[in-house]
Amino acid sequence: MASNLLAADVKAALEAAFAGGDDELLVVDPSAETIVSLVETAVGRDDLPELSMLADERTLKDVMDDFVVASRAADLVADGALDLRVLDGEVDNALFVSPSRVVALVTAGDDVAALSTDDGEFVDQVYESHRGAFEDAEPYTLRTPAISRVRETMASEIGEEARADFDAVLDATEGGDGTDLDEVTVSLLVAAKNDVLLYDISKWGEDVGIASKATFSRTKTRLEDLGIIDTEKVPIDVGRPRLRLKLGDERLEGADAADLAAEAAEMLAATPA
Repeated sequence: MASNLLAADVKAALEAAFAGGDDELLVVDPSAETIVSLVETAVGRDDLPELSMLADERTLKDVMDDFVVASRAADLVADGALDLRVLDGEVDNALFVSPSRVVALVTAGDDVAALSTDDGEFVDQVYESHRGAFEDAEPYTLRTPAISRVRETMASEIGEEARADFDAVLDATEGGDGTDLDEVTVSLLVAAKNDVLLYDISKWGEDVGIASKATFSRTKTRLEDLGIIDTEKVPIDVGRPRLRLKLGDERLEGADAADLAAEAAEMLAATPA
């Protein structure tokens, strides 16, 4: 059985796996890095096969703790482009399996190599085996909302400028060198930058599935205690006044979204949680 050694990185292996022209690609036991790369590769493309992922539950949970990755994955799931299921047992190597080829990722320390074969009998055997395991596996449920829904509802319920700032701040948090801010903090910073009511942003956040109103309230209190945001009371006809969110530090005033994220993260890091 002949095999080919491909370029030694995950993205090259993904491109090789996609190159078969098949309607489906089964991904078996991917690492966290591979899951992230796969989601990044799949987002925004309509020329990829349907992705069926059979992955370790702990690895999936760790990866999906990242709001950006999880919300993009949720978009793929909602579009029917990705099906996530929980791997029961161990596999020797991460595999990309389609009806026409098998690509295996082999790791040695920090190095990755990809081996590919299109040997018909072997591919058929591997595909049938792992397709059966996938069908029997438990689905993995994502609790993070799809990023497209987050953007659409923020634009319609909070405002287009807030949505643009939200995207910019999220971009600043992305990747290993990104600013370390969670999605609730990002939402509140954007709301404060745009003078949005706490009630409106927390109701939107709960309705869209980011977090509960109580979580928004607790995070607001911490950010206010640190001087990152401030509030002012806004009278209403009936009931207690509502709170309008404002930026609370002059370093944040007039900052663009990326600088706002960096300054806020620095202020948060300087104070124990």
